Amino acid sequence: MEEPGEVQDAREAMERLLLDGPRKYTRLQIAEQAGMPPERTLRLWRALGFPDAADDDPAFTDADVHALEVLSALIDSGFVGPENEASIARAMGQSLSRLADWQTDMLADALARNAGDDARSVSADDAVAAAKELLPRLRQVQDYVWRRHLAANADRLLAAAGQGDRRELAVGFADLVGYTSRSRGMGGRELGRMVEDFESIATEVIARHHGRVVKTVGDGVLFTTVSAADAAEVGLELPDVWDSDERPPLRVGAAYGVVLTRLGDVFSPVVNLASRLTSVARPGTLLVDRELAHRLRGVPGYRVRKLRRVSVRGYDHLQPWLVRRDSSTDGDVGHAAYVDEDYDEDTDDRD
Repeated sequence: MEEPGEVQDAREAMERLLLDGPRKYTRLQIAEQAGMPPERTLRLWRALGFPDAADDDPAFTDADVHALEVLSALIDSGFVGPENEASIARAMGQSLSRLADWQTDMLADALARNAGDDARSVSADDAVAAAKELLPRLRQVQDYVWRRHLAANADRLLAAAGQGDRRELAVGFADLVGYTSRSRGMGGRELGRMVEDFESIATEVIARHHGRVVKTVGDGVLFTTVSAADAAEVGLELPDVWDSDERPPLRVGAAYGVVLTRLGDVFSPVVNLASRLTSVARPGTLLVDRELAHRLRGVPGYRVRKLRRVSVRGYDHLQPWLVRRDSSTDGDVGHAAYVDEDYDEDTDDRD
């Protein structure tokens, strides 16, 4: 069993590795060195998701001072506006906090696997040694993935002149039906596996059809695509790929229109509309709004049927459209999708 002093020494070694040096500055000291008002550094620290440090607590390192200096330079250059700095910090903090949680679990699992049956023998020094070996590689991979995502957005960046951050997109929600009640009867490992499977499958299907995962929240995923057809493909394929007797069914709702893209998230009445359509969809089905249904006209392979209007929160007369694959188009690439304007829900044969 390790002595408390040994564990403390290992913790300090890990912090020096991760924070590029020892903790030696108070919050007031780093604010002075970076030339920032103390209340501003506190606001940014909280936005990043970290708890407050007492004014006399030497909780900060040279890396913290350098980060504040870089942020000041970005603001001075006009790249980041003072009014946006906390929002940017919050977006980065939330994304990277989740990544750090995952990587911590991954490192712990790797240590346990290497120890085999004698997992209790893993020492704090072993953890530090593993971090020294693996963290530089993880940093390289993160930098690569970040650059690839920037490259994937290069066309939008080059075409953004004068358009700001408003775009026309299809927005979709995929939602696990009965997730809350089903999860109550699951153990932690079983629930974790199901959530991991859902996020993995959803990410794969959405990426295959040129979409982007905006965020996942346990029982659901919010995604966007540029084209209506890609949104339809995600909405039709995802419930089918996910379908299994051991899993709760999946339903999807999607809408098309102008959205505001900001800090990786999307905002618009279109997002709310997609959410409401998802809430009234039956398991295994895809419901869309009028605009997305209209855009599927002329696209081979889909049947789009108008359903009876429904009342949901925020919409007294919501008009859903059911999208299905059109089996009559097999072998006939010239056949266009059609909309049955006279469809009556009483004749609907949805599962």
